Amino acid sequence: MRQRFFIGALLSLLLCAIPARAELKLAFVDVQRALNECDAGKRAKGEFQGRVQTLEAQLQRQQNEVQSLKDQIEKKGMLMNPDQRQSLQDQYVAKLKNFERDYKDSKDELQRKDNEITAKIVHDLAQVIRTIGERDGYTMVMEKGSILWGTPGIDVTDQLIRSYNQMHAQIGTVGESSRSMAGGDAGNVQRAGAPAPSDFGAAATKRSTISK
Repeated sequence: MRQRFFIGALLSLLLCAIPARAELKLAFVDVQRALNECDAGKRAKGEFQGRVQTLEAQLQRQQNEVQSLKDQIEKKGMLMNPDQRQSLQDQYVAKLKNFERDYKDSKDELQRKDNEITAKIVHDLAQVIRTIGERDGYTMVMEKGSILWGTPGIDVTDQLIRSYNQMHAQIGTVGESSRSMAGGDAGNVQRAGAPAPSDFGAAATKRSTISK
C-alpha cells in the first residue's frame, strides 16, 4: 500500500513537472507474464522441469531404501542378535541423514537456479523495455503489479515478448555491447534521469520464471 501511494505521488509530481504542451505517454508491462511466455522463459521452464523429474526419481530411490530398512527393523529386529540389529539401525540412520541432506540440497539448488535464470531474463526484459520506451517516446513504462489500474491499450507486454523473442539472444546478454562500449560501466550509458535497468529488475526480484 505504501509503495502504491508513493507511485501515485510520484506520478502527480511528474504530471505537474511536464510542460502543458508536452505529451505524457505512459505504458505498463506484466513482468510475470513476459517471463512465462517469452521463448527464453519457456525453455528455462522445460529444462527446470526435466531437472526436477531427475531429482525426484533419485530422491524417491533413496526414500525407498530408507523405508525398506525401517520396515526390516520393525518386522525382524526382535529376531536378530544385538549386533545385527545395531548394524541395521546404523544403516537406517545413515541413509535417513543422507536423504534429508540431499533433499534440502536439491531444493536449495533448484531455488538458486530459478533465481539465477529469472534474474538474467529480467535483465534482458529491462533492456528491451528501455529500447521500446526510448524508441516509441514513452514518458514512463511501469510494472503492472505497481499500479492500481491501467487501460489495456497501454499494456505493451505483447510487444515486449515479441521484441525479446526476435533477438534470439543468449539469456542475460541483451545490452552487453552497450556496457562494453562504456568500459564495463553500465551507468555511463544511462541518460540523465532515466532509471537503470537494474531498477526494473529490483521490482521483479520476487518473480519466478521456471518454477511457475
